[in-house]
Amino acid sequence: MRERTMTDVDDLLKQLDLAEKISLLAGQDFWSLPAIERIGLRSLVMSDGPIGVRGTGWAPDDPSVALPSPTALAAAWDPELAETAGRLLGQEARRKGVHVVLGPTVNLQRTPLGGRHFECYSEDPLLSGEIAVGFVRGVQEHGVGTTVKHLVGNDFETDRMEVDVRIGERTLREIYLPPFERVVEAGGWGVMSAYNGVNGTSMASNGRLQEDVLKKEWGFDGVVVSDWRAARSTVGSALGGLDIAMPQLENPWGAKLVEAVRSGEVPEEVIDDKVRRVLLLALRVGALDGGPEITPPEELDGDATAHELAARSFVLVRNENWTLPLESAGLSKVAVIGALAMDARVLGGGSAQVSPPHTVSPLDGIRRALSGVDVEYAVGADPRPFLPALHSRTRVTIGAHEFDVEPAAVRWIGSLPGGLEMPSVDGLSLATTFTPQDTGEHTFAVSGFGTFRLSINGSVRYEGTLHPPGTGRADLLLSPREQRVTDYLEAGTPVRVRLEQTIVPGHAHSVATTLGHRPPTPDEDGMIEEAVALAAESDVAVVVVGTTEQVESEGFDRVSLALPGRQDELVSRVAAANPRTIVVVNAGSPVLMPWAEEVAATLLTWFPGQEGGAALADVLLGTAEPGGRLPTTWPRREQDCPVLKITPAGGVVAYDEGVFVGYRGWLRQKAAPLYAFGHGLGYTTWRYDEMAVDATEAVVTLTNAGGRSGREVVQVYVAPAAPDEQRPARWLAGFANVEAHPDETVTVRIPLPPRTFQIWADEGWQTVGGEYRIIAAHALDDQRLESTVTIS
Repeated sequence: MRERTMTDVDDLLKQLDLAEKISLLAGQDFWSLPAIERIGLRSLVMSDGPIGVRGTGWAPDDPSVALPSPTALAAAWDPELAETAGRLLGQEARRKGVHVVLGPTVNLQRTPLGGRHFECYSEDPLLSGEIAVGFVRGVQEHGVGTTVKHLVGNDFETDRMEVDVRIGERTLREIYLPPFERVVEAGGWGVMSAYNGVNGTSMASNGRLQEDVLKKEWGFDGVVVSDWRAARSTVGSALGGLDIAMPQLENPWGAKLVEAVRSGEVPEEVIDDKVRRVLLLALRVGALDGGPEITPPEELDGDATAHELAARSFVLVRNENWTLPLESAGLSKVAVIGALAMDARVLGGGSAQVSPPHTVSPLDGIRRALSGVDVEYAVGADPRPFLPALHSRTRVTIGAHEFDVEPAAVRWIGSLPGGLEMPSVDGLSLATTFTPQDTGEHTFAVSGFGTFRLSINGSVRYEGTLHPPGTGRADLLLSPREQRVTDYLEAGTPVRVRLEQTIVPGHAHSVATTLGHRPPTPDEDGMIEEAVALAAESDVAVVVVGTTEQVESEGFDRVSLALPGRQDELVSRVAAANPRTIVVVNAGSPVLMPWAEEVAATLLTWFPGQEGGAALADVLLGTAEPGGRLPTTWPRREQDCPVLKITPAGGVVAYDEGVFVGYRGWLRQKAAPLYAFGHGLGYTTWRYDEMAVDATEAVVTLTNAGGRSGREVVQVYVAPAAPDEQRPARWLAGFANVEAHPDETVTVRIPLPPRTFQIWADEGWQTVGGEYRIIAAHALDDQRLESTVTIS
């Protein structure tokens, strides 16, 4: 069959009546657009996909590879690695029948309190844009579309559906729009419109940005899809550049948009342009007959890719006296401490969540790697407000469909497991036979939303509804509740546990149910004392600390950068007991580390994906080098942050700091951060030998001066030679990864495009002439070479 062209698309458009055209512009359900078989158009299917492709549900019987969080991906500072991640997710999308992945997220990390910080790449627009381009290219190699999101100013969660973000034009152009522009320039097929308003107009209806800038000025030929339920105006969103309104629920288009066209409020040629874009997207992703033949790239191994990405993303921020890497031959006993060492948090909360086929915890990874070493575990401090899911193979029954999960938790949004129809489902059950390892009081918990019955050995221990009647959908999803019961159990004696949930018919589209468990445990003081005693008698102590789903998630912002619970106290006490204390920070965004100078080494692992524990063991033992550099600044104190609070005032958040975001803001104040943008240590040392620069590139030569092969991220910053209060002291202009063996010298060329020396003015992009310092650096605060160039 001949490949179709845009002329063919126009011919297909002429075959559609108004109602059919408009039907293609709105969700037919939660995740898809309708098919029109007579023109060869199949249903276009979308799915969340920042770190794994969920598919049209969250079905635990169809798991998804879980890669490290986007912040972790950016920490590798490697667009080619991001392309590999995208290629794997394109592969996953094809496996799950998904045509369009809803990602990547390129909103900037304006404040570390942003609840969705972990799902964004960086505080720097250039780094964000380059990582996003790599990811988009990888996904689209499979003929799977991407939707870079959320255009624009969706940099926090508080009142995100209603808030109006006030951003000056120069700040928009220089800071917040460049990552989107870069993806459009690289050929991205989709953009997602944000919930919030910008400068007085909701983004779903913002013709200034979506029509004038995105489509006309940048020449974007893809689709603009709304965030889910962000389109709330029929005429406004139709005229404001939106192409697809999602989902079907509370959709303002359909019959209302048909009427608006017939009444003359919306010209039909506006509708035709949207439909052309949808048909072009369908052509690109293989949902329309006659599209280009898609030859997928070589298949990737999900576990191996997740493992590589994790190790490459870890950032070693402290390594006193070369504590790391550890020599396994010199170890007889290792203490692994922290609730998150056993119950690893591998991904962030909200739409970034998937159900992975398995997860490797830090404790599992270290034990596997040190099979001949005594590796002992202590909780130490537990920051989790909810009990973790029971680790026991559990049979889930939904109607006639059954499957097993471990641990005992089920979650989905949209399609039901097993292809079940929603009206037919009125409940589910989780049943397991659990054999306790310890004698004593065991705690079981029910969490989720709905009406439950919990039985232990046939005895009903809890029966009730966790949420009051009338609780809103958002509160149900983002604010689960928990009920706990205790039971005295004997070690080695099997126990039958059954949790039954009643679901109102027709409401099975959203389920998040967990059967939690905690074995007999000392009180908080006792847990810390137990951990300290273990650390004191061990060769080395590895303490895993981090945030919880109730701290970092889509849907709400953080209230503090402090680690939850008594984790800070735990680290200090363990470090005092063992000078070889290594802290692993399992968090997607910055946390305060008041103990930073007390410990021997600190390793940031972000949300590391399903292979995080295995990658951690490799890095601790030197099988792999920690390859990451900070994509965001980590503060010493909250009050030092140039931008922190994001609470709207009168429904408005004003970005009054202008272009001074992230490290740009840190550079113009006296307080220094704990760890600067770009910081990160490896297992070798680098000597920067020389640099040659002109107005178009910097050529940097460097040598691996250490005793191990390693990787370096060469960062090039540009600074006006004369102080300029209207511009940052310096800014990232380019970067490159290099690898070298000991004593090997390598040379890298880093382009300096014209935009490097430009600002946005009333007339558009304007080159600012004069003398500039060109700086080759290991990090923002670790400059190695400097030269000057004059720009005319």
